[in-house]
Amino acid sequence: MKRIGLVMAGLLVGGTVCAGQDAPAGPVANPVTTMVKSQLPRYEKNMVGAADLMPAEKYGFKPTAEMNSFGHVVMHIAQSNYFLCAKISGQAAPEFKLTDADGKDKLVAGLKASFEFCSTALAGVDDSKLSDPLTLFGNRQTSRAGALIILSDDWYDHYAGQAIYLRLNGILPPTAQPAPAK
Repeated sequence: MKRIGLVMAGLLVGGTVCAGQDAPAGPVANPVTTMVKSQLPRYEKNMVGAADLMPAEKYGFKPTAEMNSFGHVVMHIAQSNYFLCAKISGQAAPEFKLTDADGKDKLVAGLKASFEFCSTALAGVDDSKLSDPLTLFGNRQTSRAGALIILSDDWYDHYAGQAIYLRLNGILPPTAQPAPAK
């Protein structure tokens, strides 16, 4: 029993350390928005990196017939970024047209542009309006805080999906790549 308790304590401490890796140090004036903004560069690097790693000829890859293609996943991430960052910031998202049949170059460029939009759009967002109501997907009501959580969750979820698609094609995702030699 003591061994199980020690293992559980170790997992909790390890999980807390891992979860805090994106967190800014010290007291923060706007803890919620600052946390989400601090995640953005990491997920931009990893998700764009994953899109870059997948060969162009594999953008039509589907793990099963019922699943989306890798190209569709990349397109969907860009769409989600534009939609959620526009809603959270109150800014209009720029017009963009992507389809899952677009080539790798166009999809990766669209993904990069969506993260650039999020970075700009979220720059002026702070915690003062977290309780403001927002309407998302099919008239679902939430708050600005809820939309920030959905955005963060989307990054985690979509990167995990990209990583699976890469691994199914024998490619290590960005976060599993060996560290460069020093």
